[in-house]
Amino acid sequence: MAEIIPHWLDKQAALSPNELALEIPDKETLTFKELQERSQSFARKLAGIGVKCADHVAIYAHNSSEMVVMIHALSYLGAVAVLLNTRLAVKEISFQLNNAEVGYILTDVSLPSDVFDFTAPIYSVEEVHQLNEEVVELLGEINLDDLFTIIYTSGTTGKPKGVQHTYGNHWWSAIASALNLGIDNRDKWLASLPLFHVGGLSILIKSVIYGMPVYLLEKFDEQVVHNGIVNQGVTIVSVVSLTLQRLVDVVAESNQFYPSSFRCMLLGGGPAPEPLLQKAKSLQIPVYQTYGMTETSSQIVTLSPRDALDKLGSAGKPLFPAQLKIVLEGEIANNYQVGEIHVKGAMVTKGYFRAEDANRSAFDHNGWLATGDMGYVDAEGFLYVMDRRKDLIISGGENIYPAELESVLSGCPGVKDVAIVGKIDSTWGQTPVAFVVVEEKEIVTADEVISYCSKYLAKYKIPKEVYFLEQLPRTASNKVIRHQLSKLLNN
Repeated sequence: MAEIIPHWLDKQAALSPNELALEIPDKETLTFKELQERSQSFARKLAGIGVKCADHVAIYAHNSSEMVVMIHALSYLGAVAVLLNTRLAVKEISFQLNNAEVGYILTDVSLPSDVFDFTAPIYSVEEVHQLNEEVVELLGEINLDDLFTIIYTSGTTGKPKGVQHTYGNHWWSAIASALNLGIDNRDKWLASLPLFHVGGLSILIKSVIYGMPVYLLEKFDEQVVHNGIVNQGVTIVSVVSLTLQRLVDVVAESNQFYPSSFRCMLLGGGPAPEPLLQKAKSLQIPVYQTYGMTETSSQIVTLSPRDALDKLGSAGKPLFPAQLKIVLEGEIANNYQVGEIHVKGAMVTKGYFRAEDANRSAFDHNGWLATGDMGYVDAEGFLYVMDRRKDLIISGGENIYPAELESVLSGCPGVKDVAIVGKIDSTWGQTPVAFVVVEEKEIVTADEVISYCSKYLAKYKIPKEVYFLEQLPRTASNKVIRHQLSKLLNN
């Protein structure tokens, strides 16, 4: 039997109509009632261009009140929001539009109709605002089993996969977080993570479920975040290692410590260096590490407030509705044995869109998701993440999969063979580096390789260095031995 709840924005607008829902510093504020009215109006205008229940509608936008309104508006029509990473190259986005069977594209900027290799109509926010509202019955209830969002994540094969999130996935993610961190009526959650990432989107969902204001930034700025915490009542901030480092530096240099009302620096995007965690601890910054991914609708393992200082370096324990196990050679691993992390819970996606092979390999018949990440659990049940997938490169909190870059570079004229590895970087955590083998008698320069990549890849994915080898180290089964290439970077 389907689980039905009142539409969450309607409910919060009824409970707390005049309470703050959204604050964009120095620009605008919206109450829950105002957010409801703007979202419903936008939904009626979308209905006028033909958007209806179950349609897949792409959103290509930056953090703004308009993007928040677009997301909620689609929920009133029962349409599915396909959230596009604006940092991707045109060819990458075109693939996602086709794969997700998108019928409409909404954007906060004016885009030429032929910018993507795709035929769906593109509507800017301004164009939608100029439309008349259609007389249409908006959804007053939410079926938790219904599909709400699709967010693409690259797999280790390099092919992007659309992670399907139901309303129930987002609901249980929010509930699980509340059961761990608690809810304070003074809470204000700062969001500088892109809303097209699940970590940013999840804050919007928490907002309407908790009745909590979101302090929304278009992009991360350490001075603005610091001021938000010290002077504007921000109590929780979601960060990655790179942004945490910048905030730690600001506190250390200014000698201006956070007030006692600041509850949590929620750290995701991969394990943080222990020296950084120690420095944050010395400055009395409450950092709670988390483990999660797009497939788990944000965090699924998080340190609790009582364990944050005693278990430095751990991602914590599975949140209340979640389960976790470490699998080693097909068996459940013992304490401290490193194996693959498997997770299960109501916040875990039921599968990828139009990717049956990936679904068969990732999910078992009991609902367990094989994450591909490696880690171990200590004697007290705390998870320690060793690697974010075997070959994953994390640069500034963004996931970069070597196979995706290798697939692109294999099409570069003169390139015979290529392998991508991550190089330690003091600013970004890691940056991608290319090892290239060229065709016989061909002359290929590093500049040509980088220029070729810039045509097909987002800027953060482009290799920062290129090395040329006569051949790549491979196993007998023809797999690249990446750790040998990594050693070359240190020699």
